Amino acid sequence: MKCVKLGGLPAAFFFALLLAGCADRAPDPRGVDHDETLLTVAATGRAENRPDEARFTAGVQTIRDSARAANEANAQAMEKLVAALEAEGVAEKDIRTQTISVNRIGYGKQEGRFEANNSVEVRVRAIDKASDVVGAATGAGANLLSGPDLRLSDPEAASMSAYTNAYQAARARAQAYAGAAGLEIARVLAIRDGALQDGPIPYAPPPVARPVSPQMEQSAAPPVRPGTTTSTVTVSVDFALAKGE
Repeated sequence: MKCVKLGGLPAAFFFALLLAGCADRAPDPRGVDHDETLLTVAATGRAENRPDEARFTAGVQTIRDSARAANEANAQAMEKLVAALEAEGVAEKDIRTQTISVNRIGYGKQEGRFEANNSVEVRVRAIDKASDVVGAATGAGANLLSGPDLRLSDPEAASMSAYTNAYQAARARAQAYAGAAGLEIARVLAIRDGALQDGPIPYAPPPVARPVSPQMEQSAAPPVRPGTTTSTVTVSVDFALAKGE
């Protein structure tokens, strides 16, 4: 088959150019049309919630002349402590052994004797009972105590309003950018959970139980005031901006 040449070039070449000019432009993989502008906005949302559970560490420190005597006396004291916790409504699954130790004392007035320590982590699911549970623990002989660690039992549910606030903040910022550029928000292309610069979650070691002062043992249970905790989330949103009609 012979090709007709126009101006020194094959006619087939000009026909190919004509087809290319009439073909649709390849779609943008990001979903942006040819007459739209892509805008990516990251924003943070916060929500305050009242903690609904408390965790604390309670234990017993016992000193005796032998390791066996210290360990046996400590075990009996811990049984009394656990019974007091359960009497306050703390479930067995919410009492977890944290430390067990027996050491020979090498200094001071108790040098040469043996010290046994045993502590448990206690989860109080009804935060309004936290003060009573702490009081029951010290009343049952707990002389090691730390906490409380006030938490949200369902942090994901507590964060729902924070996600809403984050998206609303992102959209408000996008509207500001669009207005400054003489554009309008045409569509939302993508919503990503978390900002691009998210980092690792820091690790917090468990609290160490410390001796209870005699004044605290004799006093009423200390009040536990839950206050509020802040949930913070971030979202990244892709907006398509276009000229208004």
